[in-house]
Amino acid sequence: MIGASREALAAGRQNLESLTDSTSVDAVKLAEELTAVTALLDREVSLRRVLTDPSRSGQDKAQLVTSLLSGQVSGETVDLVSGLVRSRWSGSRDLVDSVEELSSYAEVIAAEKAGVLDDVEDELFRFGRVVSGSHELRAALTEPKAGAVAKAGLITKLLGGRANAGTVRLVTSLVNTPRGRSLEQGLESYSKLAATRRSRVVALVTTAVPLSDSQKERLSGALGRLYGRQVHLNIDIDPEVVGGVRVQIGDEIIEGTVSSRLEGARQSLEG
Repeated sequence: MIGASREALAAGRQNLESLTDSTSVDAVKLAEELTAVTALLDREVSLRRVLTDPSRSGQDKAQLVTSLLSGQVSGETVDLVSGLVRSRWSGSRDLVDSVEELSSYAEVIAAEKAGVLDDVEDELFRFGRVVSGSHELRAALTEPKAGAVAKAGLITKLLGGRANAGTVRLVTSLVNTPRGRSLEQGLESYSKLAATRRSRVVALVTTAVPLSDSQKERLSGALGRLYGRQVHLNIDIDPEVVGGVRVQIGDEIIEGTVSSRLEGARQSLEG
C-alpha cells in the first residue's frame, strides 16, 4: 500500500485507537462488524469503486456509507468506515484491505485490554509452526473446496480450550477469508499489528536448545538496546542451528555479516 492509501489507513488506525480508548466500546464487536463490512466491499466491486472515486466528495461518500450501514452495525463502525471513505485512496482494493486490517487490529486491541495480548501472539506463532510442520493439516485448512463450517470445526478442534478466543477468531477469519494471503502471510500480518500496537519489534529466535526465562529476558533486553525498541521474542527450536542461536528481525538475520551483533546477543544469554 502506497501514497494516499497508506495515509488513509494510518488515519483510520488512529481513529480506531481513539474509539477503543473508551471502556464503553466493545472492541470484539467492532472487529466482527468490520469483518462484515470487509465481506460487503469485497463482494460489491461497484460499491467500493464509488466509495473511492476521487471525483465524488468525501461528504457524499460518507453519507452513502451511513445510509447503507446504519441499523446494520454500531455507530462506531459507521463512523470508522465513514472516516475511511472521506480519505483519498490509490486504489479501490486498498479500501477493502484497510477495513480488514482494522478488523484484525481491533482484535489485537481487545486482547491487550483483556491482558492476554502476549498469549495471543505466542499462540498464533505456535499455530503457524504446527501448520508448517504438517502438510496434511495445511492442505485441510487451505483447500478451496472445503466449507467454512468444516474449517472452523477443525480450528476449534485444534485450538478450542487451548487458546484465547481472540486467537481462534483471528485464525478462523484468515482460514475462511484469506483474500489472496497464505496462512504464513496472514499470521505474520497479525504479529506485525500486535507489535505496532505496543511500538515494538518481533524477533524470531532459533536456538539449538530451549531458553530459560532469564535467558529470554536477557536476550530481549540486549536486542531492545540494539534496536532502540521493546522486542518480543518468538522462540523456535532447531538442534542444527549454526552457532547455537539465530535471530531474525524483519528481513535482517543477525549472523554472518553482523556476527559481532549476534555475539553480543549470545553473551547476553550467557549472562
